[in-house]
Amino acid sequence: MYFSLGLKMNKKVFIQTFGCQMNVRDTEVICGLLEKAGYQMTEELNHADIILFNTCSVRQHAEDKVWSQLGEIRKKFSCRKRIPLLGVIGCMAQNYKEEIFKRAPNVDFVVGPSDIHKIPDIIKRLSAQHYPLNAIKVWQTNGNIRPEEIYHTGFYQDKEHAYVVISEGCSNACSYCVVPYVRGQLRNRNYKDILNEIKEAVDLGINKFTLLGQNVNAYQYEDVNFVKLVERVERVKQLKEFSFITSHPKDTTFDLFRVMADCEKLKKYLHLPVQSGSDRILRLMHRGYTRKFYLDLINSYRKIVKGGVLTTDIIVGFPTESRQDFEDTYDLVKKIEFDAAYIFKYSPRPHTEAQRLPDDVPKAEKERRHRLILELQKNISNKKCQ
Repeated sequence: MYFSLGLKMNKKVFIQTFGCQMNVRDTEVICGLLEKAGYQMTEELNHADIILFNTCSVRQHAEDKVWSQLGEIRKKFSCRKRIPLLGVIGCMAQNYKEEIFKRAPNVDFVVGPSDIHKIPDIIKRLSAQHYPLNAIKVWQTNGNIRPEEIYHTGFYQDKEHAYVVISEGCSNACSYCVVPYVRGQLRNRNYKDILNEIKEAVDLGINKFTLLGQNVNAYQYEDVNFVKLVERVERVKQLKEFSFITSHPKDTTFDLFRVMADCEKLKKYLHLPVQSGSDRILRLMHRGYTRKFYLDLINSYRKIVKGGVLTTDIIVGFPTESRQDFEDTYDLVKKIEFDAAYIFKYSPRPHTEAQRLPDDVPKAEKERRHRLILELQKNISNKKCQ
């Protein structure tokens, strides 16, 4: 995903985004900050004075794409007189910190998710240096809390829809997930600031919103929990439609389902990652619920939220996953009949507990299991469409 601004300024910035909707919103935040600092965004890599990669560490494949792109950038500009500043930001920056400079010596600066507000100043400082190229390296990965004002620059790529971050980080510590390491523990924004951001966007003509969090259901600020926040968003005038992602099964309540059923502006859509249909694998994943709990939850959702859309995430080939474990997942998908599912092959992530487990499901078997569930879900989705 690329962003551009039609300003006539000297310094041009190219930014490419990898990963989830949270990263998409982070890129918008960075664009807004850079715009205020007097930079021009460009979609043309060859015209850029600064190149930024906003990265993802959730899966190996996402990281591999970034390393490949960094190598291509190095080759592309190695013989040119004008070499742009190169920055790696986001989750990979937090995950690898200054180690990135060893693997990609052409990178000039590294900035973690909680330090993105420092990017304009870092670029300004490095641009003013007269040292040989790459002589100075900058990394900022020690931030804890983002300044609230970064969410109020008024920059949104889509002029009808906006992502609104309600919480940052995650405290669930699922054994396969690197998010708590790269984005920190759960931090909830003040609900008043969230509502102000939505109202500011409404004043710009935006009337559709998606509330974002690694686990939106865990939202709690003072006496306002996620259900109460949803009710307050519903009351914002001129707002036409909103939704939320992502929910965690263990924190999903019947109260949320009732609010979903009652709110006219809230989309009847729930993304509820199950990850596995095997109780043994769910325990190893530290998911905090059982297969039966999940099935009962979905049964309640469909009874209360009539016609509600349901999607999920699934991981196949988790360490020690047996054929029976996989069959349990396959059977669960068949029973529930999700409207859509995002199916992933397990890959070990640095700084996670699961990395210490043997990655013992052969690649070919992971691919076979991935293909089988993909085909099953495709048939289910086609049937639902008909």
